[in-house]
Amino acid sequence: MSDPARSDFLVDRHDLKRTELAISARAALAQNAVLLKVDRFAFTANNVTYALVGDQLKYWHLFPARAGFGIVPVWGFGEVIESRHGQIKRGERLFGYFPMSTHLVIEPARVSERGLFDGAAHRQEVSPVYNAYARVSGDPQFAGKSGDYQALLRPLFMLSFLVDDFLGEASFFGATSVLLTSASSKTAIGLAYLLKKRGTVKVVGLTSGNNRAFVENLGCYDAVVTYDAIEQIPSEPVVIVDMAGNAGLLTGLHNHFAANVKYSCRVGLTHADAEQPPENLPGAKPVWFFAPDQMKKRAQDWGKGIIDRKIDEEWPGVIALFDGATRVEFVKGEDAVRRIYLATLEGKTRPDTGYMLSMWD
Repeated sequence: MSDPARSDFLVDRHDLKRTELAISARAALAQNAVLLKVDRFAFTANNVTYALVGDQLKYWHLFPARAGFGIVPVWGFGEVIESRHGQIKRGERLFGYFPMSTHLVIEPARVSERGLFDGAAHRQEVSPVYNAYARVSGDPQFAGKSGDYQALLRPLFMLSFLVDDFLGEASFFGATSVLLTSASSKTAIGLAYLLKKRGTVKVVGLTSGNNRAFVENLGCYDAVVTYDAIEQIPSEPVVIVDMAGNAGLLTGLHNHFAANVKYSCRVGLTHADAEQPPENLPGAKPVWFFAPDQMKKRAQDWGKGIIDRKIDEEWPGVIALFDGATRVEFVKGEDAVRRIYLATLEGKTRPDTGYMLSMWD
């Protein structure tokens, strides 16, 4: 692939299994704009969630594509290969939200020593967190394997942290147990780690039979139950944190625990064929958790930068957990990207593997 061309990995917004590759010539760079080469990015089940709720939460707006198609947002790294902005130099490295593409043009705004925001008009309808880029040149935390963990885990662990904080502030709505579906997912593992550390509620992981041994060996769940055995769980006051988005599973949990469902929190959609759960389920009505709302609240409560500081305090422990249980696989090339994308979409990736991808061969 020649450097002057741009390649975008497109997905059909109405049939996520249908993908296309769009190759186009790069346009001349506008004044104050910056061109980034998208070096590598993480791809997890969380990116499937971005695609599944792309219309509702406007993720498709971030990186526009031709009608009917979208570009799935990913967390990763980019290198400045051309700059018409006085504060941004060629060769600088940025960490943030990128398209599944070879290149990205941004319009830097609010530039500081540590970071910047993309001020492009089409990106302003989403939370600012999705438009923020950290300037990480020479930072060892964002290099090599440490950098891979930043891309693979940091955004997900922030979500885990915010869910834990929200539930803790609410005293778990009077529940004695928290049930996490898709217990092998990275967001669920991070949340289980934090809940177990609190020690105030029982942490129950729900998973498939194939993933049971992996989840049990993590050591961050008090109990691990396979999906076909949920009726064997004693009915007690529970909070459900649903990472799977499987309507049948969520319905089964509500029917089993009934009035003992004190709060039902929908966080992710790891199933491409996810459907909406029926109305009027027994117990608390399922509600979506929107991380930027909790982030905004805590920024007001605690002050600027405190959330990041608290996450930094937990970071070594959660990295040690993942480092001991998982490995990172780096996959390059458009065909390989499509293979990992489809495997993740269909729930066929290994829970003990984190995937870093690049559109570049």
